[in-house]
This record gives sequence, structure tokens and C-alpha cells, in this order.
Amino acid sequence: MVGHGESPGAVAARLTGRPVSGVRTRSGGLAEVTLAGGPAAMVKHGDGPGAVRAEVAGLRWLAAARAVPVPEVLGHDEEWLVTGLVPTGRPDAGAATRFGRALAALHAAGAPAFGAAPPDGPRDARIGPAPMRNEPGDDWPHWYAEHRVLPYLRAAVDRGTLRPGEAVVVERVCERLPALAGPPEPPARLHGDLWNGNVLWGADGRVHLIDPAAHGGHRETDLAMLHLFGCPYLDHVVRSYHEVAPPADGWAERIGLHQLFPLLVHAVLFGRSYAEQALETSRNYADM
Repeated sequence: MVGHGESPGAVAARLTGRPVSGVRTRSGGLAEVTLAGGPAAMVKHGDGPGAVRAEVAGLRWLAAARAVPVPEVLGHDEEWLVTGLVPTGRPDAGAATRFGRALAALHAAGAPAFGAAPPDGPRDARIGPAPMRNEPGDDWPHWYAEHRVLPYLRAAVDRGTLRPGEAVVVERVCERLPALAGPPEPPARLHGDLWNGNVLWGADGRVHLIDPAAHGGHRETDLAMLHLFGCPYLDHVVRSYHEVAPPADGWAERIGLHQLFPLLVHAVLFGRSYAEQALETSRNYADM
């Protein structure tokens, strides 16, 4: 059992219409099941209201770009998701190089607006266990401040993770974003939660992406998250990305701006150490 009343084997059988011949419980509330006559699948319970619907829509939207592979959605309801299981291998430079090119192609597939939800995806979505609202906008600096940075800054203050006086430095960066953001870019198709744990090095020699918080955004945000939480062979990923679609000049100096969003999400979820990182990052931009 993974909890939530129904066993993962029963969930997989119900949602896929196929008998289950084996179940193996994994950490994080996941379970690996073997479908009769087929490969293994992953069973996952949603993190909150709308979470499964958002993840299904995100996986399908990313898959439609035919750039970076993602697990196939085998079945779902409002609470449970069953996907194909990605057999994993070891990170290597060749896979990282291919991933960089594929990530550039994914971003180039575009989105209708900054903050646009995937087709059929809810506006009230999730980034991990945290709520994330997909509210469309056409100006990245103002949209990013209003819908990505400030909501989590307020939540961190409300929880006592950040003191009100400390929040001023982050608010100052938000005010200065139009001058700091670099040249305007069209909305990119983002994974949206591109930390190393959501990057699977497949046994097929390709990188596969899981657990998206997909939305329309600035492509430098995905790249910044890879830098924030680390990624094997990141230099190969970045180099091959640049070969296909080089970011605008000064992108490396803007990495911290794009990291404010995930840092504040983590401050809300995991506490003071991430709040301190967000403050340190903000001080680098507040008076530039």
C-alpha cells in the first residue's frame, strides 16, 4: 500500500484496464508496477487539488514538442497518475550534449503567453507540493514579479520564514526587473521545475524529464534551475544548448534573477536556509 485507501496495483489495473503482475513500493509515495503483457509502470498519487490534471497536461504538452522524451501517460483520474517507467542508466557526456539540443528545441516550441497553462491544464496548478497559478501575461518582467516571485515572497513572510523588513530587498529587485531582464523574448515552453531530480538519464542514452510544472515562461528560467540544483555534465548541456539557440548576451549574469522563483518556493516549503539564499541573491541585484 502507498496509502490513500487504494493499493497501487489496484489503481494501475483500474486506470489502464490491464492486470498487474507485480508491485514494488518506492520512496516518496511512488510504486512501480508490472502490467501483464507489458513493461513496468509508475503509480503516483497527486500532491494536491488539480495536481494530477496539471501533470498530465504538462507531460502531454512537452511530449507534443517532440524534443525531450517524457513518460507516457497510461491512465489517470483526479487523484492518481499511471505513467510508463523510464529505465535508467548512468549520466554521460553524450547524453548531456543531446539533452542540451533537445531542451533548446523544447523551448522553441513556444507557448501562447507567459504563464500560459498547457492545453487542458488548470490555472491553479502545482510546483511540487506548492500551489502555482498559471495566469497569462505578455510582459515577462512584470508577469514574473507578480505571478512567480511575489506570491511566494508573501507566503514566506506569512509563515515567518522571512521577516517583513527582509522582504524589501526582494521587492526592490521586482521593481528593477524591467531594467535587469535583458532583451525581450517570446514565451518558451518550459518544463518549469527543472532540478536534477526531474532529469532522468535513460538506459536508451537520452535524458527524460519527469514531474513538470509546465507553463509558458522565459527559457533562461529552466537553465537557471539546472544551475541552482546541479546537473551532471552541465557544461555539456549548456554548450550544446548555446550551439542551437544561444541566450541573449549577459544571460549568465541573469541566472540569479531566474533562481529567485525556485528559491522562494523552497523557502515556503523547506524553511529558512532557502530564504537566506533568496535574500543573498536579491542583494546582488537590488542596487545594480
